[in-house]
Amino acid sequence: MSQSTPGNPPTKVKIRLGTRNSPLAMAQAIETRARLCAAHGWSEDAVELVPVLASGDKVLDRPLAEIGGKALWTKELDAWLAEGLIDAAVHSAKDVETLRPDAFHFAAFLPRADRRDALVGADSIAAIPRGAVVGTSAPRRAAQLLNLRPDCQVVTFRGNVATRLGKLGAGEADVTFLAAAGLERLGQSAVGSPLPVGDWIPAAAQGVIALECLADNRAATQALAAIDHAATRAEITAERALLAGLGGTCHSPVAVLCDGSGHGLTLRAALFSPDGSERIEGSAQFAPGDHDPVHALAEDLLTRATPGIAPHFRTTA
Repeated sequence: MSQSTPGNPPTKVKIRLGTRNSPLAMAQAIETRARLCAAHGWSEDAVELVPVLASGDKVLDRPLAEIGGKALWTKELDAWLAEGLIDAAVHSAKDVETLRPDAFHFAAFLPRADRRDALVGADSIAAIPRGAVVGTSAPRRAAQLLNLRPDCQVVTFRGNVATRLGKLGAGEADVTFLAAAGLERLGQSAVGSPLPVGDWIPAAAQGVIALECLADNRAATQALAAIDHAATRAEITAERALLAGLGGTCHSPVAVLCDGSGHGLTLRAALFSPDGSERIEGSAQFAPGDHDPVHALAEDLLTRATPGIAPHFRTTA
C-alpha cells in the first residue's frame, strides 16, 4: 500500500495501526504514529491509521459488563489483525481483557501517562454533596465511592469523554469520574480534580497505551519494539498478573496500582463488594519480572475475601 500527493513520490506504508474511532482512541493512535515516526525516521505517511467503530461504542445505555465486557472494545480489532487487514492494534491497556488469545501479543507499551482518576463536579470525594448522584458504569469506581461515601447514589454513565461531560452538564448526575490521562490526551487536563492514588486506587493499566499484533508477525513486532517502554511494561505486566490470579471479570470491583518509581516495584490492590460495604487490601514488593510475590498477593486477597467480595472473584477451592 502507498500514499502520494501531487508533485511528491508515493510513500510506502510501513505499518497499519487499527484503532477505535472515538476522539480519545484517535488521539492515542496519533501519539503512537508520532512515536513510531520519531523512532524510525519515517514520514507521517508511513503509518496508516485504520479506524473502526467498536461494539462497545455502539451500546451506551447499559453497563459494559452487562453487554459483553471488555471484549467489546477489542473484538473488531482482533478480527482485523487475524485477517491481516491491520498490522497492529492500538488499545487503552485498561480496556483489554486479562486473558488474550495466544495468537496475539503486546509488542509495546508506551510510557505511562497520569494514572489517576479525575473527579468532575467536586474538588474531592469529601466535597461531594451529601446524597449526590454519581454517574459511572465502572464497578471499581462505584464500589470505591460507596465504600467512602455510602450516602451517594450511583447511576450508569457511559460514552466517550464529551458524552459523559454532556450528561453531567445536562444534570443527569452531580459528579462523575474520568481518567486523567484521557483528559490530558484530549487537551482537557484542566477538567476535574485528580484524586491522589494514596486515597483512591485507579484501574489496572490505567494511563497506558498498549500496542498489540500477531505473535508471529516479526516485522510489526520489530517495528513496535522500538517504542516499547520497559518501566511501563514492568508495571503493567505485574498488574495484569494480579488480575489473572484473582480471576475477576468485568463485574469484579478491583483497584490495582503498581509503582516502579522507587527501588523495585510496589503493587497495591483493593477488592470491594459491589455495594462498597466490604473492602480488603494488600500490597507486595518485588523485582521487575518476578511475579511470584504478585501471585502470592492474589492468593492472600482471595483467602481473606469476605462473603460480599468472594463471589466476584475466583474461589480458593
